Amino acid sequence: MQLEKLFQMQQALDQHIEEKHDLQKEDLFDRKVLALLVELGELANETRCFKFWSVKPSSEKSVVLEEYVDGIHFILSLGIECGFETLQYSIQTEPTALTVSEQFLFIYEKITSFKNSKSNLDFNALLESYLQLGTLLGVSYEEMEKAYFTKNEVNYQRQQNNY
Repeated sequence: MQLEKLFQMQQALDQHIEEKHDLQKEDLFDRKVLALLVELGELANETRCFKFWSVKPSSEKSVVLEEYVDGIHFILSLGIECGFETLQYSIQTEPTALTVSEQFLFIYEKITSFKNSKSNLDFNALLESYLQLGTLLGVSYEEMEKAYFTKNEVNYQRQQNNY
């Protein structure tokens, strides 16, 4: 996965949004954390992994993937907030033994740990656990990147249309 390129694209998008909305002097960290938590919930809802009371299947992969990359956008943005965009990452996501539902809960814990520490160690753990979730959902790194590029363009278009 080309994390360096994704960080660069995210930094440009963040800068565009902050300039457009006059937020350059705002501390957006907590709002980005909350946005990530909400996006993670939206993703869980599309997977329906926790809906033991329902027989309705998960949304189509394209819908799940679009929700998934929203999380990547906010994780990268949070890393940028903490100055981690220039660090080298060697993502080694071993397959997890957790179920999809358990992985979602694990990521919520990782978000909270990172929110409280703002450490590179906790950021890396969050990023790795989120990538593990993607693989649990049947998404390859190539699909993640492609979907990120597509959604990044959509996010710029939304800004142009006063989303």
